[in-house]
Amino acid sequence: MNFSEERVRGENVTDYLQYPIFSTLDEERQHNKQRLAGAFRLFARFGFTEGVAGHATYRDPEFKDHMWVNPYGIPFAKIKASDLVLVNPGGEVVEGKYSLHKSALVIHSAIHEARPDVIASVHLHPVYGKTWASTGRLIDPLTQDACAFYNDHSVLDEFSGVVYEENEGVKVANALAHNKAIFLKNHGPLTVGQTVDAAAFWFITLERSCQVQLLAEAAGIVSPIPPEHAASTAKQVGRDIDGWENFQPLWENIVSEEPDLLD
Repeated sequence: MNFSEERVRGENVTDYLQYPIFSTLDEERQHNKQRLAGAFRLFARFGFTEGVAGHATYRDPEFKDHMWVNPYGIPFAKIKASDLVLVNPGGEVVEGKYSLHKSALVIHSAIHEARPDVIASVHLHPVYGKTWASTGRLIDPLTQDACAFYNDHSVLDEFSGVVYEENEGVKVANALAHNKAIFLKNHGPLTVGQTVDAAAFWFITLERSCQVQLLAEAAGIVSPIPPEHAASTAKQVGRDIDGWENFQPLWENIVSEEPDLLD
């Protein structure tokens, strides 16, 4: 994976951000379980919680049709790496001591099956993302940050209740298609990434982009970036490595303040 070309380097300069290299699958698995736990702590801090709703998953590096997911009912603010559960394609918990929400299985297993490139996915119910999802519209490229989703997100333009049936999960995966994000109408946003870090950051910045658009429309000052500039900016800020890099300062802060998440 190549790092952003925008970095300015000189002699005797070391990159602070170093993409991890793993020597074993166990090392890779533990690293990403900790990142997922850290993401949940951040989601809690940002207020992306709504009772027991919401889930995020990580594809196991060895058993690629299995995924790690947050246990049902444990507050995001208390999740540790050891709390995560491993579930197989049949919906059975094969590692871990807790249960999971059925909709987590139905939505995310369909996405992981349809998208071999997806390592992690996030679906929560934050205020601005839910509000924007109710419009059934794509977001506009109003800011540089929002350009990360330009021509790279979609909408599932229907709502039929809580996603409990397998065919409903397939609808989500099909509507997501090749994109990094999707709005489930009258439900909420979902993001995916080739790393846990990227999937988590895309969700965080998508929620903020929804907030910006709602504020801009309320103020009557919607002025999208022209398509040619939005497209070129997307190539600068919307790559998976950009998501990974932007997550690192958030990770550094949360793990330094709440190191118990690593357990």
